[in-house]
Amino acid sequence: VAICLRTIAKSLWEASPDAERVKYGDFRRRETPPTIIDRRLCNRPAFFVSHFTEDAFPMPSQFFPPHDQWPSDGLIAIGGNLSPELLLDAYRHGIFPWPSDEEGPLPWCSPDPRALLPLDGFRISRRLQRTLRSGKFTTTSDQAFEAVLDGCANGPGREGGTWLTGEMQAAYTTMHRLGHAHSVETWHDGKLAGGVYGIAIGGLFAAESMFYRVRDASKVALAHLVEHLNQRGYALLDVQQWTPHTGRLGAIELPRAEFLSRLAAAVEMPVTFGAISE
Repeated sequence: VAICLRTIAKSLWEASPDAERVKYGDFRRRETPPTIIDRRLCNRPAFFVSHFTEDAFPMPSQFFPPHDQWPSDGLIAIGGNLSPELLLDAYRHGIFPWPSDEEGPLPWCSPDPRALLPLDGFRISRRLQRTLRSGKFTTTSDQAFEAVLDGCANGPGREGGTWLTGEMQAAYTTMHRLGHAHSVETWHDGKLAGGVYGIAIGGLFAAESMFYRVRDASKVALAHLVEHLNQRGYALLDVQQWTPHTGRLGAIELPRAEFLSRLAAAVEMPVTFGAISE
């Protein structure tokens, strides 16, 4: 078993005093991710992503340590790459990549507790209801995935940095071309006004990020995504971290063990994403 004795000085889930908090255009992450590898040292080792044999580590994942060895701070492994094989394995097991820059080793995370948006519990404010009824926006799916990805990386409030590095954008674009990543777009006056994207596996949709250029455009996209997932028979909408914004939309937190139990059932469901049509 490849064990990395490099130590981690800062928990991924502890916000530094000057950390910029998530704005409502994103789900789980600070706009500028925390430093992953700090030059100061502590005494806790982390796993490097590797292939584990059954004899060394009997577990359901090909690449990650078994969940009963996961630390409570959410940092599961460091290293590896963003290949479709590894990404699919990660999302199937409740793990996602969270880089801080293009240069450092790649962290893989699974927070405890874990946030999800119940598909029967999405909260729509009266103002958003009026916007949805007004016909102000047109909604599509998978028509402008790369533009949505670019908006999530470079939209309002993200000029100072983003976890969506160039390598991450390339990886999610590949996942989209393979049919594993999907976007919902909102359009206003013929221009892209906002959107949301994520990874779909069975009855799981792991929402990654959303953005807006016109007020309420991202919320409209999310509302249509929730409606579509319900229509298609999805069971789980993962938003990964609870924030005040996702809380206002109805997000709840579960102990990680309970989330993983629900996830195991969801990813085996014979569900496909299909397409949104208005």
